[in-house]
Amino acid sequence: MLRKHTCTNGLRIVMEDIPAVRSVTIGIWIRTGSRNETHSNNGISHFLEHMLFKGTANRTAKDIAEAFDAIGGQVNAFTSKEYTCFYAKVLDSHKELALEILADMFFHSAFDEEEMEKEKKVVLEEIKMAEDTPDDIVHDLLSHASYGKHPLGFPILGTEKTLASFTKETLQNYMDKQYTPKNVVVSIAGNVQEDFFNEVEKHFGSYQASDSNDKFEKPDFLAEHIERRKETEQAHLCLGYNGLSVEDDDIYSLIVMNNIFGGSMSSRLFQEVREERGLAYSVFSYHSSFLDNGLLTIYAGTGKDQLPLLRETIDKTINELIENGLTDKELKNSKEQLKGNLMLSLESTNSRMSRNGKNELILNRHRTLDEMIKEIDAVTHDSTDRIIQSLFNDRYASALISP
Repeated sequence: MLRKHTCTNGLRIVMEDIPAVRSVTIGIWIRTGSRNETHSNNGISHFLEHMLFKGTANRTAKDIAEAFDAIGGQVNAFTSKEYTCFYAKVLDSHKELALEILADMFFHSAFDEEEMEKEKKVVLEEIKMAEDTPDDIVHDLLSHASYGKHPLGFPILGTEKTLASFTKETLQNYMDKQYTPKNVVVSIAGNVQEDFFNEVEKHFGSYQASDSNDKFEKPDFLAEHIERRKETEQAHLCLGYNGLSVEDDDIYSLIVMNNIFGGSMSSRLFQEVREERGLAYSVFSYHSSFLDNGLLTIYAGTGKDQLPLLRETIDKTINELIENGLTDKELKNSKEQLKGNLMLSLESTNSRMSRNGKNELILNRHRTLDEMIKEIDAVTHDSTDRIIQSLFNDRYASALISP
């Protein structure tokens, strides 16, 4: 059963009791990511996420790591374009301690200058690692080709230049501005009872902060083309098409269509590019939904000499989709696959915590499993045809890294 509580300071708590398990996952979700940044502080959301693990007024970084290891817990974090989350999964008997440590990290991080300098080196290595992974960095290039100088076109990790500029003061000012109660959701899932609301409120329910006045500007889809030469064995290609926002009425039709197009092993892209022609080991498509827009991405990696044939095969697959739409069998199978994936994903406390936290933070509402299945079942040939015709037009962005 999913319960929700709003504290007097505006912070929201969502809690789902799953009595059949012995674990509890607690996530702190903050509505801030690279989209909230500027050219001068790009990467600060991600760096701040790192620094929350680097010691508080009460614990060193080693103390935090040892505290979770000592109870067999898992602790981690991630930053996206529109939100940040740090979370812990522990046995139900250790949930109070896990919550207390997460709250200590949230409120009392020391931002020690010496630790900051060490962590800058760590994140710089993360940036270099991404640069050495062309099948990762090509997606950042596609974001830039799609959105240009808009914050959605920024890399989440930032740059070496912006990273070097961060100080304790810039981190604290950014946190004060963004980590406000109305921007925070605490999501808990697992073997947890209603009285745990009181524990969460004790830590998070009374802090105050200045209101964040973020006004998101919807980006223009630029459909630019970026090509970079790099010493690689393969050419890495990304194509991007202007997609749908997270609240668009047609989002389920797009999800069903993409699953058939490039979202699974039985998809048309996988079958045509890999199974029939042997052009790529890795080929897929996925849709990223943001608050006010979205991006459908197609990725494939192949030998440089095979790049023209790869493009020809992708274009042919798209054109067949435009001309003939989906078959009855594809539509039926895609719906059943998505429903199966949805239900299987809800068997872990991590995924339930993530789903509830993200829904509360971004949508401020929660669909039941039955409601989501109903939405999937309601997808028709007409609705998927409408998506195909509007999505796959002549305007697309592209990014290519090749030898």
